[in-house]
This record gives sequence, C-alpha cells and structure tokens, in this order.
Amino acid sequence: MVRLPIVILALGIAAPVAIHAAPSAIRSYVTTAVADPARPAAERDTDANRKPAETLVFAGVKPGMTVGEFYPGGGYFTRMLSRVVGPRGHVYGIENDRWKGAVKADDALLADGKYANVSIAARPFGTVDFPKPLDLAWVTQNYHDLKIAQFGVVDTIAFDRGVFAALKPGGIFFILDHEALPGTDDAAIAKLHRIERIKVIREVTSVGFKLVDEGNFLRRPSDDHTLPIFDKKVQGHTDQYALKFVKPIRP
Repeated sequence: MVRLPIVILALGIAAPVAIHAAPSAIRSYVTTAVADPARPAAERDTDANRKPAETLVFAGVKPGMTVGEFYPGGGYFTRMLSRVVGPRGHVYGIENDRWKGAVKADDALLADGKYANVSIAARPFGTVDFPKPLDLAWVTQNYHDLKIAQFGVVDTIAFDRGVFAALKPGGIFFILDHEALPGTDDAAIAKLHRIERIKVIREVTSVGFKLVDEGNFLRRPSDDHTLPIFDKKVQGHTDQYALKFVKPIRP
C-alpha cells in the first residue's frame, strides 16, 4: 500500500479506496482466459510485459458483465474479455474508423466465429454509443490517443461524460496508459504517445467519476519518459499506470 501523492489531494480529488502493487488473487476464469489456446502466439509472447491476468483482475472483469471496449486494435484484450464474461456477458467494441489496420484486424477477429459474444463497430474517434448500459468501460493504452488530432479531433471531457452516461450506476471506467513527465502538453502527447496520470485523473473525476483504486503492477520507474513509447529502448517496457474509476450509485 502507498499513499496518493500530495498533488492529488491539492486538486481536491478523493483518495482511492486502495492502491496496490498487484492483484493478490487471480480467479480461475481469468487464468483460463489468458491460457486460451485460440489466442495468437504473437500476443501470448507479450504477456510477460503486459501482465493481462493482473490487468483483468484489477479492472474487475467478471462473468456475465457487459463490457464496452474502446479501440480493440485486433483484440489482444478482446479475446480474454470475451472468455471472462462468457455466454451470459457481451463485449461491445468501438474502433476508430480512421485506423484501417485496426478495423481490418477486428474484422478478422470476428470472422472466425470463435467469439460470438463480441461485437465491434468502427466509428468516428471519440464516439461513445453502446446498445445497452455497461458494467465496465475499458480503454488500455489509448486514452492518450484521444489527444492526437490527426486521429480525429476529440473533446476528452465530452468523451468522459459519454462514458459516464453509458455506464450503469456503480459501473467501472478502467484506464491504463503510459506515464508522461509533468507538463506534457498535447503536442508532446502526439510525439511521445504518453499522458500524465494526474491529467487523466483530473479529467475523468471532473465529470462525476470517483477514483477508487490504482494499480502499480506495470509501473517501471526506470523508463525514460522523454522517449516515444515506440522507441526500441523502451518499447514494451514503458512505465504504465492503471486507474479504476466508478460511477457513483447515488449522485
């Protein structure tokens, strides 16, 4: 357990209920999903760096949930989310329609028919539109992209409000992204593909979400935060934070 930095308290952001290094227990439905032999070998090879089991447990994914996944990018997490929520649940993906490679990869994921409880729609960047209320909204390594105009101009506060409206009361908004240095502006975000954790917290809580947990299982202080995440010196080993927000049951 660690304390929240004083800067969060200064911003008037409520301290989360718990902050921990890694989930203490991994349910069998998570380990089964991660071990799914249908997952491509290239994706399984990245598991040691991406820690999908810890990520799924921290986010609170459970059987029967309705999940809204932003920007599946071919399905690294989609396949596992599908297996965890099972036949009583559903994963609704929204892809950026400008990312043609990702759209093609999503189509290939659905074409084999192995993931009947997954639906993915290609929409303008920043769209929040799901057919039913969500238990969990999920965005991993892509919140920063919402700040990059070449991918589509997005008002991230409006995006967060849309996610708030899409969730059931008590629903979870899970965000995982690459840490940036203090003062990283939108121009630097576009160059580095990083965003400050405190900036994300400030934006998301401004629309009514409560920060309830923070995971440190992908924190890597040795990361050179001045380098783009695709630089070979840090690629696959960047310093990442996991944030769990909840839509209050009562306003």
